Amino acid sequence: MEPAERPEKQVRRNPVPSLLTSLLTDHLDPGYGAAAAERTAQHTRKPRVPAALWLLGGAVVVGVIFGIAFSQLASGADVDRAGSDASAAVRAAQDRSAELEATQQALAEQVSSERDRALQSDVSGSALLDRLSAVESAAGIDSVSGPGLSVVVTEPVAEDGASDRSVRRGSGAAVLDRDIAAIVNSLWVSGAEAVSVDGIRVGPNVTIRQAGGAMLLDNRPIDSPYEIDAIGPPQRIQVQFVVSDAYLRMSTVAQLYGVGFTVRPATDLEFGPAAVRESFQAEEAGPR
Repeated sequence: MEPAERPEKQVRRNPVPSLLTSLLTDHLDPGYGAAAAERTAQHTRKPRVPAALWLLGGAVVVGVIFGIAFSQLASGADVDRAGSDASAAVRAAQDRSAELEATQQALAEQVSSERDRALQSDVSGSALLDRLSAVESAAGIDSVSGPGLSVVVTEPVAEDGASDRSVRRGSGAAVLDRDIAAIVNSLWVSGAEAVSVDGIRVGPNVTIRQAGGAMLLDNRPIDSPYEIDAIGPPQRIQVQFVVSDAYLRMSTVAQLYGVGFTVRPATDLEFGPAAVRESFQAEEAGPR
């Protein structure tokens, strides 16, 4: 009797492809495909906010930006207008000050002529007049004229990209107040009888100083070129001035910083009176 045939063993197949087969056939990860499908579904949905509202919001934003720009432009115009008004007021005040100064000088000359006529009538009056003339000449409150020396100091021409060595102070000027003061003092020492800077007579208690970017003489602004004139014996003043410390100082400044510095004799100089300042005299206090 033949043995019964055994049924063949049914081999179970794995329906899921192997990892190697998946790597060779499926080049895109399933997660990427799912994300792409979800993104496509979202794009096909109806937007929650209509496009008209987006356009309206953009128009509002653009309008606000233009409004801010217009307001800034208007405020800038107001600032420019205020600056122009301030400049006009300053110019008017300067013109008024010049008129008053001319009137004061004319009245002072009239008073001086009347005084001279009254004091010249007798001997004592003439002696008093001579003393007054000497005091006025020493105080610089009389008008003088004659030959002398003229010193001109000029700021260098500003150039773009200038190096730091061309600047001696924060405002960018190369000529300092101490330069002008040194020249004035040296002219006095050299024998000058009267000195003026840019037409302003230098008298007692007159200061030369800087205020920000401005150069002030007796609280009045002066500007480059600074013309410093001295009345006196021209040859004597020039000989002594060219060997002074101020001359050597300005020659060095001219070489290092490009400052203009010229010295020349002058044949016909004329100065008006200097401003009158109250003078004080110190005296030794006695025992208490």
